[in-house]
Amino acid sequence: MRTLLNLCGFWMAVGYVIAGVICCILIITIPFGIASFRIANYALWPFGRTVVKDPRAGAASAIGNIIWFIFAGLWLAIGHIVSGVALCITIIGIPLGIASFKMVPISLQPLGAQIVPSDGAVLVGGAPRR
Repeated sequence: MRTLLNLCGFWMAVGYVIAGVICCILIITIPFGIASFRIANYALWPFGRTVVKDPRAGAASAIGNIIWFIFAGLWLAIGHIVSGVALCITIIGIPLGIASFKMVPISLQPLGAQIVPSDGAVLVGGAPRR
């Protein structure tokens, strides 16, 4: 049922893939493209996974997140909010709406974050551990 109803996740993943392709074409922004493809995968299936901050992320990630916010992050976050509100209008779409709202922080700041399984995973030394 979740697979059938995750159409908003599909369209958001398409948005991330488009942003990733544009970033990869502009060679200097390849790290943004890689992060965008990672988030596209997460948008397709957010269930059972969560986002944690990478303790090794530094000033370069912060500067990159500011650039990402200006050019792509704000628009993708607005897409998540609009799709989350639309999904929450129906009772059956509430879990998917919550999943869409859960993706707003990573859409604004993708650099310096990792997507890990949510079943007790913690980030230790840069690698997920159960």
